[in-house]
Amino acid sequence: MKKVIVIPKRALLFSLPVLMVGLLPMSCTDKGKTGAETTASSTSTMEIPALYERRGELAKAEEWVRTKEKVEELKKQIKKDPSDVKPRLQIAMIYLSEARITGEHPYYYPAILTILDGVLAMDYKNFEATTFKASVKMSQHQFAEARDLAEKARQLNPNNAYVYGVLVDANVELGNYEEAVAMSDKMQEMKPSLESYSRASYLREIYGQYPSSIEAMKLAVDAGLPGSEPYCWSKNTLAQLYETTGKLKEAEQQYNEILALRPSYAFALRGVARIHKARKEYDKALATLDKAAAIMPEFSFHEEMAEIYALQGDKEKANAKYAEVVEMLDEDAQSGHAVDLELCKLYTQMGQFDLALEYGMKEYKKRPKNIDVNHALAWVYFKQNNIQKAQQHVQVALRTGSKDPELLQKAGAIELALGNAGPGNKLIAEAKKTNPKFTL
Repeated sequence: MKKVIVIPKRALLFSLPVLMVGLLPMSCTDKGKTGAETTASSTSTMEIPALYERRGELAKAEEWVRTKEKVEELKKQIKKDPSDVKPRLQIAMIYLSEARITGEHPYYYPAILTILDGVLAMDYKNFEATTFKASVKMSQHQFAEARDLAEKARQLNPNNAYVYGVLVDANVELGNYEEAVAMSDKMQEMKPSLESYSRASYLREIYGQYPSSIEAMKLAVDAGLPGSEPYCWSKNTLAQLYETTGKLKEAEQQYNEILALRPSYAFALRGVARIHKARKEYDKALATLDKAAAIMPEFSFHEEMAEIYALQGDKEKANAKYAEVVEMLDEDAQSGHAVDLELCKLYTQMGQFDLALEYGMKEYKKRPKNIDVNHALAWVYFKQNNIQKAQQHVQVALRTGSKDPELLQKAGAIELALGNAGPGNKLIAEAKKTNPKFTL
């Protein structure tokens, strides 16, 4: 079974490879190292994992040839001087980028950690290695460890914007939203950029400020290099904001502009598929998702397929695809990803509410303040007809003033089930205000 990427909502900002350019200048030196820490004998056995060979459309990209050449050049530098950490860190940066472009996270993240742990064995206070490791832990959904590593990096160098970005992401996922805002403000003050604008956009979305969230994401797009992966990610996220607020034409335009520049950008293909789905063009949606899944092993592509099969009334195909996604997530967990929230949501869609609750509670124990976790648990309890528990969790999910139409619709349904017609109808009206076209 093909392993799969696990990417939560808006979480692609966790390890943007462009963050390593400009925001995090290479400043590795041998200061503070003992002779034992830098001897060739202690590093010569630290092999660099190989590049993961690209396939299909991604292998045809011009950048792939340059990437392979650069890695070989850096490996020669390491062979010449095994104690030099700079080329090791540069390879780690390249592998972070490759992980995002190819989706081969189950291979790349352990490989990157191997490289970074080797650097830290030579220089345990290395700022770049500590910060990159925090980014990888974020992408593996090991949020508490990522925050601790980022805090350690900040103590090593409090004047670097990149580390504040990691702290934004970690605090968001742990439900520390006020702290995330403080870190975002600090990041923007230090270096206005695609990365800082995108984080500001996400926080504004969390606090229910969709118009200003869209404006901030437009700034992120404008700050990007057209055609680059970070630029495409920003446009894709802008398109998702348009989708959430019911502006399908604007969303479709963004997706098509991405694909004109980068035809192999699988997330834009998924976006186009969602537009087809919204228009009930289900066969076109499935064909587009097939193209996306052929480029990148992303579980949500398959989950979207299952949802479309269900909409078509093909319960057998939907259940088979859902079961395939469960297997993908289970396999991906073996590479270090935490996938409990994803499994909670998936089992809820499959109607297996006991399993959904089991996985949801596992995630809740790790981050009880996160709004997405509470949102998911609220709906599980609602489906189990435990409306009081559902209300408790949905109130936590609403605490930032979110205007997410899905969350508001579900919160409204919970209030109506409790007999609270006034609050319930008000929440549903707010959902319609955000997106008049949204239905559960």
